[in-house]
Amino acid sequence: MRYTISTILASLLASGAALAEVPKVVTDFAPTYGLVSMVMGDLGQPEILLDKGANAHEFQLKPSQSAALQEAGLVVWVGPRMSPWLERVLESFGSVPELRLLEVKGSHLQAFGAEAAHDHEGHDHEAEGHEDHDEHAEHGAEEGHADHEGHDQAEEGHEGHSHEGIDPHAWLDPANGAVWLDAIAAELSRLDPENAATYAANAAKGKALIAETDAQIAAQLKPVQGKPFVVFHDAYGYFAAHYGVTVAGAVALGDATSPGAAHLRDLQQKAGAEALCLFPEAGHDGKQVEQMAEATGVKLGAALDPEGAAVERDALIYPALLQGLAKTLADCLSQK
Repeated sequence: MRYTISTILASLLASGAALAEVPKVVTDFAPTYGLVSMVMGDLGQPEILLDKGANAHEFQLKPSQSAALQEAGLVVWVGPRMSPWLERVLESFGSVPELRLLEVKGSHLQAFGAEAAHDHEGHDHEAEGHEDHDEHAEHGAEEGHADHEGHDQAEEGHEGHSHEGIDPHAWLDPANGAVWLDAIAAELSRLDPENAATYAANAAKGKALIAETDAQIAAQLKPVQGKPFVVFHDAYGYFAAHYGVTVAGAVALGDATSPGAAHLRDLQQKAGAEALCLFPEAGHDGKQVEQMAEATGVKLGAALDPEGAAVERDALIYPALLQGLAKTLADCLSQK
């Protein structure tokens, strides 16, 4: 068979186009989707597995979503401490490229119950800060990974992540969001080097937006620092530590178990004596929180939405969910 120059050139161009193709990215849930969307910009749009209102800890994939994961050029997700079901799915598919955000070097990780505020004296609330967390983060990531390998999620009889050890709700510290933008940009650049400059520029713009949002939230929450409140779900340690607000307790300490009567009695006594507001949570039955508010006389706030379940799915969803938490807290606590 004879090949003309034009035929060979066309073949080379087609090959080059394939190499330059933007990776197909699949994300686990709204916060991750927002961060990846920031980095990809106009180059493409990631897919998201969880629909609005779905539970990130427990989820059943649709056949179309399973197919999307198998065909993905990259899966970006928080990690098995947040979504153990996704780890098993990815392992069943074999070698699907993935980026686990909790394992990104430089991430600030903390254990459940570690809500003590960071030192905010002189803190300019730029997301690029927190260099002092790096040593702790590396240790935390190693500890969290080792703990996961040794922990059988099924032993408790449910899929929900364990509320011991490293807390996986790390996106609620905006400094982690900034670190993860760089990691996402680096991974996309590795897979798609021709667009590396665009990914890096988009990540820089995203970090600037997070820094601006962080500063606004810090100012918004400063007047309510030290005012205790009770939440539905033990998920707000990073947010509380970063902004210096005080979580007095949580109704549900786990994701798939109902709170015991003794815990509820203790929490009611504590809430009645200390807490100024009680907050239900989007995607969870708020009946217990409402009953507790009635029993204690503590003001009932609007539902908190730490996973962005009710926020519009677009590139601004990450700062929007942080702003939503801040507004909900400030609206109730500022009245006390």
